[in-house]
Amino acid sequence: MPSHAPGRKYSKSPFLLLALLALGAKAGAAETASVPVRTSSEDASLKAPPQLTLQPGTAKPGDPVLVTVSGMTAPPTGTLAGRALRFFPWGEGYLAVAGLPVEMAPGAAKVTAMGPVTPGAPQVELTGTLDVVESGYPSRELRVAGKYVKPPASVRKRMAADRRAFAEAFAQDFSAPHFAQNFAWPRADRITAPFGDRRTFNGKLSSQHFGVDIDGDPGTPVQAANDGTVVMARDNYAAGNTVLVHHGAGLYTAYFHLSRIDVKPGTQVKQGQLLGKVGSTGRVTGPHLHWGVKVDGLWVDGERLLKLDFFPHLPPSVARGGNAELGTP
Repeated sequence: MPSHAPGRKYSKSPFLLLALLALGAKAGAAETASVPVRTSSEDASLKAPPQLTLQPGTAKPGDPVLVTVSGMTAPPTGTLAGRALRFFPWGEGYLAVAGLPVEMAPGAAKVTAMGPVTPGAPQVELTGTLDVVESGYPSRELRVAGKYVKPPASVRKRMAADRRAFAEAFAQDFSAPHFAQNFAWPRADRITAPFGDRRTFNGKLSSQHFGVDIDGDPGTPVQAANDGTVVMARDNYAAGNTVLVHHGAGLYTAYFHLSRIDVKPGTQVKQGQLLGKVGSTGRVTGPHLHWGVKVDGLWVDGERLLKLDFFPHLPPSVARGGNAELGTP
């Protein structure tokens, strides 16, 4: 049975607070030392030791991940499963938004972050692991118009132009997040196809589904999942009428197959703002919204993005959820 979009309810994924290793560099040689453990008798004004936190603590290939570092005096550098992390100031520390490749093998993914604890002192390296489990992505057989399986020569030039347009839209300068609340569903309806399922079109063309398909009658509203800037509003051959929103932090949301587009490139949008209407343009089997999320160059599962809390440093009394109008009907 299809699942239902939970709207504005944001459940925290479990945090994983990692045991840390401090590595000091001195005159070309590295010294290893354990992070000191403070006791309640110590001066409360002393700075807490650096910490590395992952959210969630267990993930599958195709999931987004938040990596938080505290206790450093400048943005650290780091990696997750060998991919570089881009940190920015966030709360009382630094945050990086990352994604796991869908083809990633299950196992322990190494996480590192290196930076200064005090100005002028040797850098400290924090290390830990993220537990990556099997994805369990299903396979599906779909039937579409033949022109979308084997595009005629007359449209190949258009498809090349589409690829260039997407590449340009996804090449925005890196910046801190443009939003001040967690992400919300772009519309409240049942999910007809989850992220990651492997698809065969007309028995010939195989691909993987890099989005969440949300049901909807033609002409029903599609809303921005969070604050950001529109960086694409155009008709594409396969994606149909498309809106892309850049949210900062290397994070984008995509809205495909719209019947109508109600924004223009450069428009600053707020969470819940109308972007367009549900449709069936492009390569589709019927009217629906394909909602995609891209993080640092990787398509990730939007359902998992909704479970992340970008504001754990705020007190519980501070609202951090989405637009109330995006709740489950």
